[in-house]
Amino acid sequence: MNASSKPVAEVPVDIVELTIADIQNGFAGGRFTSETLTRLHLDRIETYEPYYNAFTFMNPKAMDEARAIDARRAAGESLGPLAGVPVVVKEAMDFAGLPSTAGWAPLSSAAGGFDLIPERDAPVVARLRTAGAVILGKTNIPAFSHDGARANTSWDGPTFNAVDRAIAPGASSSGTATAISASFAVVGLAEETGGSIQNPAAAQSLVSVKPTFALVPNTGVAPLAGSTRDVVGPHGRTVTDTALLLDVLAGYTAEDPKTVASIGMVPAGGYTSKLDKSALKGVRLGLYGPGWRKQPLSEECQALYAKTVEELESLGATVVADPFEGTGFTDLSQLNGEFDDRGLESIAYDMEMFLRRLGSSAAANSFAALKAKLPEDPFAPDGILGAHVKSMPVLRASLEDPTAVPDLSGFLAARQHYLTIFNAVMTEHRLDALSFPQSSAALPGIFDAATYPATTVSEMNIAGLPGVTVPAGRFRNGSPYSLLFVGRMWSEASLLGFAYAYEQATHHRIVPELVASTYAV
Repeated sequence: MNASSKPVAEVPVDIVELTIADIQNGFAGGRFTSETLTRLHLDRIETYEPYYNAFTFMNPKAMDEARAIDARRAAGESLGPLAGVPVVVKEAMDFAGLPSTAGWAPLSSAAGGFDLIPERDAPVVARLRTAGAVILGKTNIPAFSHDGARANTSWDGPTFNAVDRAIAPGASSSGTATAISASFAVVGLAEETGGSIQNPAAAQSLVSVKPTFALVPNTGVAPLAGSTRDVVGPHGRTVTDTALLLDVLAGYTAEDPKTVASIGMVPAGGYTSKLDKSALKGVRLGLYGPGWRKQPLSEECQALYAKTVEELESLGATVVADPFEGTGFTDLSQLNGEFDDRGLESIAYDMEMFLRRLGSSAAANSFAALKAKLPEDPFAPDGILGAHVKSMPVLRASLEDPTAVPDLSGFLAARQHYLTIFNAVMTEHRLDALSFPQSSAALPGIFDAATYPATTVSEMNIAGLPGVTVPAGRFRNGSPYSLLFVGRMWSEASLLGFAYAYEQATHHRIVPELVASTYAV
């Protein structure tokens, strides 16, 4: 009898903090099935989802898909690397047959609007299916992903932080972060324009990869800046799981021509190839300082960061204080409040391309058709995206004809300037990466007005640089404190190696204790 077809003698399994390796070993040893694993996750969601609101839609076929994986395994078929692993995807990503709402009430029939139903999956969702993952559902986001701290503007209401319901969950991939941190799923898809992968991961004590622009396809994802800075990346509870998910997501597809840039840049051994406990030995790391950004660290964050630096040095790293001092790097910034929105000039054109891809059966499949059906204009002066129109002449012109490619020369010049200085600093100081606190202070509350105090968001997203978050401790108010490794374009494997060495030495991941209560926050 083929080992894969042996009867399964199931034993009780605790799904909290379960890893992909745990799951693969459980399947191989016949300790549980995909069907059982999926049911356990759905049961946990049923118990706690009312108090955390991670999901917008559940996949009604999840159990059928799990049974199909079991049947294929029993038949001895070759299965993908995520076969039977419960995952989630961000609401902004097209999932054939389920609404794509962009988190905005007028695009949700459940909130009194109308639904846009895509005919096919986004490439990243399709890659999950090919890998054998069981997609449990789509996760909550703020309207148009237009918030770095919270999902409170979502038509589906706020998502709460799994670590502490009183703390902002990070955004815009709030629901994915909560789902993974709460063990509603094992890994999940997030997406970033301005901090939307790294912020929620750091806020919920997760590992994440904000990839190099064009490494992972973002076609079929509701855009803010699809042509310039939007990226899809993984959330996981461990560095290894996060790297394994990036293996599935990365690389070229004809559905997203810009990913041609990734050819030859994906490591031959995959993104787990540099995971080594000694990966930080002999590494040179640049530290945060006013040469990078004039935003100071809070006194509490300075103390946490000092401890982090000691940990890095104890693992063999050499640190370089503020390597950007005197380079003019901070002069490149045009922060609007705390967010430099350059690159969003492409949103109207990118939305046109996104809508076209939905298919002929969609309620609207062009920018003009969508505008005609909407009761309000998100680009109006008082609309959710209106501030960008006011500050961006290129976007104002693009709104007149969203079918024409906008003039992105200004944005491209900004990217070039950032990369020129960044690469020069990395070379001059022989740096392997930067190692910064991901936030400059403790995180605000779930219903506060304060924005997310990120240290790197605009610079990384304009430049298109990769970054990896890893848990590093906790602030006094209960919010997680996280470390961020930033590197040259296409350096994800090395950054994951550094994060792995730090993770394995420190074990700072905060395991949430979920509550089944809507206590006041």
